[in-house]
Amino acid sequence: MAVKSKWKRIYKVLTLFFSIFLKIYWYKLRKKSDSDWEKLWLEIGKKFRKTLFELEGLLIKIGQILSIRSDLLPHAFISQIQDLTDKVPPSNWDEIKKQLENEWGESLDYHLQSIDQHSIASASIGEVYKGVLKNGTTVAIKVQRPHIQSIIQTDFRTLRIIIWFADHFVPVPKGFIHFNVLFNELKQVIEQELDFQLEMKSLIYFKERYKSSSDIVQIPSVYKDLCTSKILVMEWVEGIRLSDEQQINQLPFSREELAKRLISAFLPQWLEPGLFHADPHPGNILFSSEGKVIMLDLGMVGEISKKDATYFQTLIGSVLAKDYTKAVECLYHLEFLHSQDNSRTMEKLMEELVSFDPSQLMEADLLKLKLEMNDLIQALPIQVPTRFVFLGRAVVTIEGNLRNLVPDQELLELGKPVFMKWLQSQGNNKWSFLWQWAKSQPLFKIIHSVTDFLQAPKKYEMVKETEQRRLFQFTIIENNKKRCFQLALIGLIGVGYSIVSSQDLLWQLSGGLTILSAVGYGICGIRLKKWMKYMQEGR
Repeated sequence: MAVKSKWKRIYKVLTLFFSIFLKIYWYKLRKKSDSDWEKLWLEIGKKFRKTLFELEGLLIKIGQILSIRSDLLPHAFISQIQDLTDKVPPSNWDEIKKQLENEWGESLDYHLQSIDQHSIASASIGEVYKGVLKNGTTVAIKVQRPHIQSIIQTDFRTLRIIIWFADHFVPVPKGFIHFNVLFNELKQVIEQELDFQLEMKSLIYFKERYKSSSDIVQIPSVYKDLCTSKILVMEWVEGIRLSDEQQINQLPFSREELAKRLISAFLPQWLEPGLFHADPHPGNILFSSEGKVIMLDLGMVGEISKKDATYFQTLIGSVLAKDYTKAVECLYHLEFLHSQDNSRTMEKLMEELVSFDPSQLMEADLLKLKLEMNDLIQALPIQVPTRFVFLGRAVVTIEGNLRNLVPDQELLELGKPVFMKWLQSQGNNKWSFLWQWAKSQPLFKIIHSVTDFLQAPKKYEMVKETEQRRLFQFTIIENNKKRCFQLALIGLIGVGYSIVSSQDLLWQLSGGLTILSAVGYGICGIRLKKWMKYMQEGR
């Protein structure tokens, strides 16, 4: 691991941050233009990337996680770190051997017939070795990097200092970057990956989940007796990478069929409650010689709760039916929106996005469109919750895999039969989807328009009655305000007369009446202001 010295790591990270801070502050004081800020963030991204590759390990993992937070960080910065690789030089074999023996409490010969001393894969947190058990079974042994716990503690202490300083002193608009949310998100994800027992449970969960689809999906078995929080022993599986063009072409399945199998494997993870694979990059997704989708490295998983799945499916149905009010309500419950104050703006935005003609992209300036969309999203109270950030990452990664597999195919057309097959397996839930879809069809719209036309007189009467009630309520509040003013005026006259005539009782009564009337006048004024705003929004 590069730069193992604790103080040297802290010094390099803090130096990087404070140099970035000073540049941002200098640009802020000089009121630089948007183009200058774009160049600055590009420069910061390059420097950040260089430091990550120098320090390696955990900080590369942090960079990978930051690269999917385009809702929180500038595009120019993200563009420099979005293709970070997780290739780290392997550890010394003696250290790996010691790690294995300490975890098992026995020598390697007690459990293994043999083990290769050269890792077949090496990442920031773990390394994978090929071994053979005493019974002759070939296994993959994932070992946590020695000293990684110490490195993580050092890096998180440094990050905590940076986050505190950034939260209090960095001149970034409030609400643009939620630094504490970002830190907690990083900590949660990395701590999850550090516990190999959690990955073991994920493998067992997916093995059970795809039991009925074993002809399409293959999940490696685990050897629980040999697994610890730092060691994971799995079935050894041979597979073909999606990037291996020659081997893929030799499989007895067309690329289109393989793409459909890939969609069939992941679609249920995105639409149903439960765990989903959050890191399905080409190294973690293989095809067996039988055309099965092999899922590896389940250390990074996300979860869709039953409640989230319900709202997510309702969101899809609402968009299909063009019920944008309901769609925005779903976004609020899913915590994409922090408040419903901008619900009408969001409704209009969703309507424009859904009605957008993709063919217009051929004539549009894509870079300008992307920047405008980023500005629009950052101007609204939108922040992608952590659980959906990784879902979005999984969807985008699989989309990239599919485009590499079938570059000439339209993915929506390819996924339709898979989606319909999934829909048929949903029981009563499928009728809700079909009803929402039917409401979006032209024939239904015509019938709905005719129905609206026939019911127009009745609706008009209801609207008229509602307006009359609002006007009546407005009149009541306004009259109460006038009465309070009159009573306050009478009270003031009484106070003046009592002072002249030296009548204490009259002074007390008049004073009390004046105070109460003034309070009432203020309350009525506030209510009247709120009611006027409500009437305007109602119309």
